[in-house]
Amino acid sequence: MNTSLQSTATAIARTLMVVVFLLSGLSKIGSTDAIAGYMEVMGVPSLLLWPTIAFEIGSAALIILGFHTRITAILLAGFSLVTAIVFHHQFSDQTQLIMFLKNIAMTGGFLLLACTGPGLLSIDARRSAA
Repeated sequence: MNTSLQSTATAIARTLMVVVFLLSGLSKIGSTDAIAGYMEVMGVPSLLLWPTIAFEIGSAALIILGFHTRITAILLAGFSLVTAIVFHHQFSDQTQLIMFLKNIAMTGGFLLLACTGPGLLSIDARRSAA
């Protein structure tokens, strides 16, 4: 794969990896009461709702831009793993099992991104070249 194609594919992959976080964070803004209630039922204090929204939207933006990519990817890997364990542990429910496995796969993808970096089409690459 040539460098230009690889750079473009990496930028697209970064974006696809975090679109779920961007949309999830934005959707939580419109249903804060319901999400806060769900968090409480799952044993997570609802006071973490707004920090979660900020983290989901902010981390998605950082990954899309390729800014502080490696550390953000590590944080998203941890977030994905913790949310899998806390919210998707009812394996008798096939939907919850699939959500758990999705989060585990995302954890792996973010660990890989942390290792490989954001690629050439990123703020990180421009900053290191300067």
